[in-house]
Amino acid sequence: LGREPVPMNSIITIRASSLGTLFDCPARWAATHIDGLRMPSNGKATLGKAVHASTAVFDQSTIDGAGITIDESAAAAVDAITHPDDEVVWGEDSPVDAEKIAISLHAKYCQQIAPKQQYTAVEVTCEKLEIADLGIALSGSTDRIRRVAEGQAICDLKTGKTAVCSDGTVKTAGHAFQMGVYELLAQHSAGVPITGPAQIIGMNTAKTPASQRIGTGEIVGARDVLLGDGESPGVLEHASRLIHSGSFFGNPKSMMCHQAYCPIHSTCKFRK
Repeated sequence: LGREPVPMNSIITIRASSLGTLFDCPARWAATHIDGLRMPSNGKATLGKAVHASTAVFDQSTIDGAGITIDESAAAAVDAITHPDDEVVWGEDSPVDAEKIAISLHAKYCQQIAPKQQYTAVEVTCEKLEIADLGIALSGSTDRIRRVAEGQAICDLKTGKTAVCSDGTVKTAGHAFQMGVYELLAQHSAGVPITGPAQIIGMNTAKTPASQRIGTGEIVGARDVLLGDGESPGVLEHASRLIHSGSFFGNPKSMMCHQAYCPIHSTCKFRK
C-alpha cells in the first residue's frame, strides 16, 4: 500500500469526519478517500443519519419560526430509514427497530436538549478550507452553531450504544481534534468567530427507552491540538505528513478491521 509521495503544493482534501479513520488505519482511509472505494452503509450509521435529519428539521424550524412540531419533524427520521440515500446492509439490526429508536431519541432531544439551546445555524457546510502551507484542504458540515455566554460555539450530535455513560455524562476524550476542525469550518463558512466551548450532544441508541440516555459534554480549546506549539507538530501537520508521504500503513488491531467496514479487508497485506 505504498504510494508515490504527493508534493506539498498539491492540495489533498480531508473530510473532517474522516480524520479519526486516517489515524486509526491510514490504509483504510486511503482506500476510501483517495481510491474512492465504498462500503455499503450499516444499520448503526443509518440510524445516526435519521436522528440527525429529524432533529435538524426541528431546530431549523425553531430558528425560522415555522412551528414544525416534534411529531411532524420525526417524519424525516422515518424517511431516512425507509428511503436511504445509500445501500444499507442491516445485519443484526433492522429498519423496524431503527425507526422506533430514532423516533424515541428524536422526541427526547426535542424535549430535553433543544429548549436549552440558542441555535443560530443548522447543518453548516464548508466545501473547502484550504491550508496551503500543509498541502491540505478541510471540508465537512458542522451540525449546529449556538449562542453562548462567550459568543458563538459549535455543537456536534453523536449517536451510539455508549455515547452517554450511566451517570449521564458524555465521553469527550479523543474528540478534541475533530471538534477543532468543525470549529474552523464553521467559522470559515458562517463568517462568525467561534469563541465558546465545543459541545457534544450524545444519544444512546439502546432498544429500550430507559436506556436511551441523552446528555451533553463540552470541550474547551478544541482547536489547540490542531496546531503545533513550536516544539511538537499539531494534528493537522501529522495528517499532512502522513498523506503526502504516501505511506498508508494498515492497522489490523483497529476495531474497524472487518470485512463489513473496510473495502480492502480481503486483500490487505497488513492482516497477515
